Amino acid sequence: STAQSVPEVPAADVPEDGWLLDVREPYEWSAGHVPAATHIPLAQLNDRSAEIPRDGTVYVICRSGARSARVTFALGAAGWQAVNVGGGMQDWAAAGRPMVSETGAVPTVA
Repeated sequence: STAQSVPEVPAADVPEDGWLLDVREPYEWSAGHVPAATHIPLAQLNDRSAEIPRDGTVYVICRSGARSARVTFALGAAGWQAVNVGGGMQDWAAAGRPMVSETGAVPTVA
């Protein structure tokens, strides 16, 4: 499976200044996301790929790590330096890493 052939790091090990690409749906992003992440939902990736930097590592995150593994594989095949965030936002939250919401409520992983 492609999930096993992509570079991956645990959520706890993503560098604080890493460029993070969140590929989840808008409702998931609103509920809770990494403050500095860039949100490009999966369906918009082809149209918005110019927003993804090619001069450094891109850390791709979703809820659990499954969607982001597919994106990491596709980006890598297209020449980006992409790394999957294993365990996704679930592991990010569990690791106590920073999150914000767009709703005014306490951030959660939807």
